[in-house]
Amino acid sequence: MSTTVVILAVALASGVEMVEAFTILLAVATTKGWKTAIVGAVAALLTLVLIVAVLGPALIHGVPIYALRTVVGIITLIFGLQWVRKAILRSSGLKALHDEDAVYEREVTELNRSGATRGSVDPIGFTVAYKGTFLEGLEVVVIVLTLGTTSGHLLTASFAAVVTALFVFGVGATLSRQLSKVPENKMKMGVGVMLISFGTFWTAEGLHVHWPYSDLSIVGLIAFYAVSSYLLVLYLQRSMGQLDKKVTSH
Repeated sequence: MSTTVVILAVALASGVEMVEAFTILLAVATTKGWKTAIVGAVAALLTLVLIVAVLGPALIHGVPIYALRTVVGIITLIFGLQWVRKAILRSSGLKALHDEDAVYEREVTELNRSGATRGSVDPIGFTVAYKGTFLEGLEVVVIVLTLGTTSGHLLTASFAAVVTALFVFGVGATLSRQLSKVPENKMKMGVGVMLISFGTFWTAEGLHVHWPYSDLSIVGLIAFYAVSSYLLVLYLQRSMGQLDKKVTSH
């Protein structure tokens, strides 16, 4: 069960971040050519793979398991809370939804100002493609390392992240447009809930707390946090509605 949840969490997280990365790559491809975009993306992905290859074994073999679970649990909790917070604010209308179309247009405008160079690897385009892929992927690397090392499925988590990234890039390149229709906020909410659940589970285990149904407790934690997040969204939406009515009446 835990392996399946780890794969699902990593795949969703990779999907969200790679959609954002592909939007930047498409902007580079449109203005500087696909060669520049692909070279920049591949270089960034190789860098991320190297980070996982170096840090993963060091974490597994160099840190005691209970200390690892406590530290990783806290880090995972922090990541999850950040994702869920943003998703709740966006779902309730308190924060604007992430607009991939706007990101695409902004990147194209900025790249056009530097002058388009086709047929060769443009240094500015390469830098933008590398930076976009690396920064978006770095968050995935942290999730892969935390979930993979603590659950004992680092290779599986890494494979899920790579496959998801290749799938997103492949679909995006085939469609030749930014993936703005992907329900990113819902995916981010789902990933955040999973990360909070794993973080709670591993932090408690690191403190020698024994869960009543072992790994099955993660399912209960996911359900609890999912329902709590949904109710919080409803509460904020209702509060916003009442506030709008008061402003309108005045």
